[in-house]
Amino acid sequence: MDEKDPKEDLIEPVFRNGTVTTVGILLAFSLGFITHWAANPIPWQTYHLLAVVPILVGIALQMRALAMLLDTRSLQRPIYARANRIFIAGLVCTACGVGLAILLDFFDIAAKSALPGAS
Repeated sequence: MDEKDPKEDLIEPVFRNGTVTTVGILLAFSLGFITHWAANPIPWQTYHLLAVVPILVGIALQMRALAMLLDTRSLQRPIYARANRIFIAGLVCTACGVGLAILLDFFDIAAKSALPGAS
């Protein structure tokens, strides 16, 4: 018989622990960015939602991935792989939102400095 050993479909706990650490650190950076940006002295405008929405969606996906990875079932390769895909999607969303936030702030500052009488 060609039975598959269930242990072959498991990942090493040490490897999973490293992934949990990485996800936790990057999630903390994401949360730190949105907190710092919220405290930015530039007043928020409706168009800032273009950046806030993908950041918040990305953070939610990263949190979901972390929750999945903290579950002992994440030692099973399919669950671990799914958590990694969710995390990468969240990271990409967050990075896009951060890029948009930087561009929006840049254009807002540039527009204000181009006004007559601004120094």
